[in-house]
Amino acid sequence: MMSHATFRQLEVFEAIARLGSFTRASEELHLTQPTVSMQMKKLTDAVGLPLFEQVGRRIHLTEAGKELAIAAREIMQSLERCDMSIAEMRGLKKGKLRLAVVSTAKYFVPRILGEFLRQHPGVEVSLKVTNRQRVLERAAENLDDLYILSQPVGHIELVAKSFMENPLLVMAHPEHPLTHERNIPLQRIAQEPFLMREEGSGTRLSVERIFGSQGLKPNIRMELGSNEAIKQAIIGGLGISILSRHTLGMDGMGEPVVLDVEGFPVVNQWHIGHPHGKQLSVVASAFLDYLLRRMMKSPETSE
Repeated sequence: MMSHATFRQLEVFEAIARLGSFTRASEELHLTQPTVSMQMKKLTDAVGLPLFEQVGRRIHLTEAGKELAIAAREIMQSLERCDMSIAEMRGLKKGKLRLAVVSTAKYFVPRILGEFLRQHPGVEVSLKVTNRQRVLERAAENLDDLYILSQPVGHIELVAKSFMENPLLVMAHPEHPLTHERNIPLQRIAQEPFLMREEGSGTRLSVERIFGSQGLKPNIRMELGSNEAIKQAIIGGLGISILSRHTLGMDGMGEPVVLDVEGFPVVNQWHIGHPHGKQLSVVASAFLDYLLRRMMKSPETSE
């Protein structure tokens, strides 16, 4: 009977389900592995069905485990919201903020978080950086409080607000022959060896839409999984690419140059959102309000 399960057992189980590892769960909860194993044996006995199955070295949830993981996550999140609400009543801003952001957002989100944490030093932050597809998957699984991405439309309905511009630019090696040309047509860019982000990237979706709007296809030489890898490939003379302005360094040293291409920059928007119907914690609401107010007051920080 689930009524025999203890809070500690559910806490341990939720950590294992989220982290995919008994070892990592024991490290996060500061428990020994034998203790974790014992708690899971007791929980499995209480449920009456296996919760895990091991394939090779990886642990996977059974169907019963998946159902319990959803319930356990909701319980933990409800308790966190309660704790933060009580802290708010006491005039405190403390608790945990879980953010998942697309990889390009890592160029500015840490700075914003630093400013927020200086005002609310009691807040603990978990920041997950991944591609757009995985961010949407995390949103579907309700793993985080808020999500930052450039293109919020996906297989899950998000309540999203735009807060900052995300200009896309065509970038090349400083000695590329096109660096001295002006008003370069996109058709000319389509002839150059092109460095493309991986499937699931929001930048890739934008690039495909930009070329497709003129009936063009880029001449893809290579697909790479990060902005930094593409920048290094550009500097290595492997091709040109379209990236966010946020990927450029402040001093421009050792950076690609921006080509003067017709129709560029293409300006997208950064969005912050959460799944429809999700109840935000006090801390998540405070960060959302802070971010939106900050960008309204200081639009120059979008550069």
